[in-house]
Amino acid sequence: MSGNQKRILVVDDEAKLVEVVKSYLEHEGYEVLEAYNGKDALELVEKSSPHLIILDLMLPDIKGEEVCRILREKSRIPVIMLTAKVDEEDILKGLDIGGDDYVTKPFSPKQLVARVKAVLRRTYDEQENLSNILSFNNEDLVIDNLSYNVKKSGRNVGLTPNEFKILSALVSYPKKTFTRDELITLALGDDFEGFDRTIDTHIKNLRQKIETDPKSPQYVITVHGVGYRFGGE
Repeated sequence: MSGNQKRILVVDDEAKLVEVVKSYLEHEGYEVLEAYNGKDALELVEKSSPHLIILDLMLPDIKGEEVCRILREKSRIPVIMLTAKVDEEDILKGLDIGGDDYVTKPFSPKQLVARVKAVLRRTYDEQENLSNILSFNNEDLVIDNLSYNVKKSGRNVGLTPNEFKILSALVSYPKKTFTRDELITLALGDDFEGFDRTIDTHIKNLRQKIETDPKSPQYVITVHGVGYRFGGE
């Protein structure tokens, strides 16, 4: 999939900002869709199936966080959040609801384009696992690497792109214990610029979705003082 085949939806109520971002993205060969509120953004997602969404969290009708929650109920489209909040807790909350990356305002358009490329690359362009379908614990957990679909006890589980990447990294080396830094590199990419705690947030969300008892996980195991490993058989 080449750059000019990818559609980017830019959602922000600041028309001038959207215009600037659109100009930079189109210069890189992307098709750009525009929305200035949450309602229009959700309708465009249904109609046009963008490959990535740049989502401002301060929208006039529906909060960006709520837009992201609604998206995550039925879609794994990667989301880069635009936020004026720079507090670590606020950013982690945004990632907690399914955002894949964040850019704080004010930002350099070139920086945003670099983030777009990085998220698209790790979402769409990486090599798939050696086996297309993997199952664990008598098919309690089934991972389809072609469709990026995960089933728990026969039911589809809606993982975000980053959650899927982390799970795939752990599954690829089932006997290895990963440090947070290693998971950031393998799952999120060398160019990820975030907090180490971002991994903990994704792990917490992943456990809520694939573990029978998230407080006593059997798949994503904590190795105290080191990191995480995969425990499925």
